[in-house]
Amino acid sequence: MSQGPLVSVIMNCYNGAQYLRAAIDSVLAQSYPNWEIIFWDNQSSDGSADIVQSYADQRIKYFYAPKHTLLYEARNYAVQKASGVLLAFLDVDDIWLPDKLLLQTALFEDPEIGLAYGNYWVENERKGRRWLAHRRPLPEGRVLDELLKFYFVGLVTLMVRKAAFDLLDYPFDPRFHIMGDMDLVIRLSTEWRAGSVKEPVAIYRMHSNNESTKHRSRHADELELWSSEMKEVEAISLSRNAHFIKSHYAYIKAMNFLLLGNKRGAYRLTQELPWGQLKFRVWTALLLPRFITQRLKN
Repeated sequence: MSQGPLVSVIMNCYNGAQYLRAAIDSVLAQSYPNWEIIFWDNQSSDGSADIVQSYADQRIKYFYAPKHTLLYEARNYAVQKASGVLLAFLDVDDIWLPDKLLLQTALFEDPEIGLAYGNYWVENERKGRRWLAHRRPLPEGRVLDELLKFYFVGLVTLMVRKAAFDLLDYPFDPRFHIMGDMDLVIRLSTEWRAGSVKEPVAIYRMHSNNESTKHRSRHADELELWSSEMKEVEAISLSRNAHFIKSHYAYIKAMNFLLLGNKRGAYRLTQELPWGQLKFRVWTALLLPRFITQRLKN
């Protein structure tokens, strides 16, 4: 009986020893057996290498980076080592549920599917709480417009057809450290249909060392750069939801201003937001700064 297509699990690591073993064990526990882990060690100094090399499974392939790079440049190096028909992404502080690969590989039997994703649990480590990332079924098919209005793809759930990845004008944008997966997913969605798994397939763990938490201001800067460049991409600029890109940038920037105590800057940015959920969140943060700031930091 066929094992199904080989899935290359891309794991990028920089000093992730604290969480690493649970992530690897969640791949070993998959009900789908035909996978390889491409483990790209971005010059860790915390014993991550010892943990990976303690596993005897030949499907786990370890690579040590010749130089330390930004995250999405490192992801590109890892993808270059992949042999799989499909690519999946697991950061070392996240966890897959046992049927993740089984449920998603089935979606790629449709040759028009270039990417797939699923629901997932968000787990706040400090507060000991867990909640479902999405309460409504995720969109599927031609999803570009939906993605521009509200970006809903968790990297921990993302699976990509390698042939679709290879056809892109460029892979992950190496300039990015925070939003490279969003850029990739949206570019793929201009050409390919997307599949989705309605049930949760992974656990995203929130903690103080998340890259998105440590580099909030960088996220806003990267989104501003990306949005200015996407004006030149016809499929995106002509989308009925293209205007939401500017709103998301204004929202993230306003929240960063509040964390820095710059209420005037945050207030100014509210003028760029249309009436809706994002504007309401910023106004709430302006009125209840201590409560909101504490939530953002956690």
